[in-house]
Amino acid sequence: MSADRRRDRLRAVLARATRFTARTLRGEWHAIVVDPVHSLARRGLSGLPLAFVAAAGVIFFHDIAQHPTGALWVRRLGGVTADLPLWLSLLRTPVSLYVPALDLPVWAGITQLFLAFALAELALGRTRTLVIAYVTTLAGTLTARLMIALGPGWWGLGLPADCGKVLDTGPSAAVVGLFTYLSVVRRAPVVFTLTGGSMVWESIAVPNLAGREHLIAVGTAIVLGLLRGRGDRLRALPWALSRALWRPGRTGRAPLAPVIRPGTVVVHARTAPEQTSVTPGTPETGMSPPRQCDGFRTSTRAGTP
Repeated sequence: MSADRRRDRLRAVLARATRFTARTLRGEWHAIVVDPVHSLARRGLSGLPLAFVAAAGVIFFHDIAQHPTGALWVRRLGGVTADLPLWLSLLRTPVSLYVPALDLPVWAGITQLFLAFALAELALGRTRTLVIAYVTTLAGTLTARLMIALGPGWWGLGLPADCGKVLDTGPSAAVVGLFTYLSVVRRAPVVFTLTGGSMVWESIAVPNLAGREHLIAVGTAIVLGLLRGRGDRLRALPWALSRALWRPGRTGRAPLAPVIRPGTVVVHARTAPEQTSVTPGTPETGMSPPRQCDGFRTSTRAGTP
């Protein structure tokens, strides 16, 4: 192959890659930015109540936690650790979404939280946004309890018992879950790389409990995003399987005959009228056609010998 042909082929490949990248970025820009902005312009600030409530809740709990008594009550209301009873952990999990982590800058977290809830609320709706945020956070919390229950080992999945005393609060898992879910349902690879990829890098660089919970939140959001729009099929699957298993042709059972009670009028399907054969030349006068008997022609007219 000559050098000119190789150069032309390389240029063609680069041109196709450039066009593909441009189309992907343009589609992602419209799906993640343009469409939510149009929705915001149409609905106004009334379309962002969840974002404002989430940001205000984090600011409120952050200010209360600056005082010793307030910090005690914040921990009692929203402090989640793996060594708590399960019912108490589930009871505190919704409040823990608004309790900022102590080792992270609160204002940076508020910005990410507001942006995640705003985009999700404008693109997905309030109910779906709340469900995704809570399910991803709860999945991370319950998986952390399972890892601690397994103990060290288990090919690196288990965690030591000391991790059960680590305070597991903050909206970071919900933020990561919302961004990941948006990137999956809106087909935004750049946003997915910035969220899911950053969480993978964080778990590798700093292997702690929060990093593992973020990975669980990313995985849960991916599964929920892939299952979107398939709820009707999943709900209809058990019924379809039951009909297929109990079909008479497959189980060998013959269909039951209908039970007809006395006095019931049974209507049959309409059939063609019966054909009566009439001998040509024989009038319909009540006299049957003549018949031959031992070579003599006889008549069957009544009273005729």
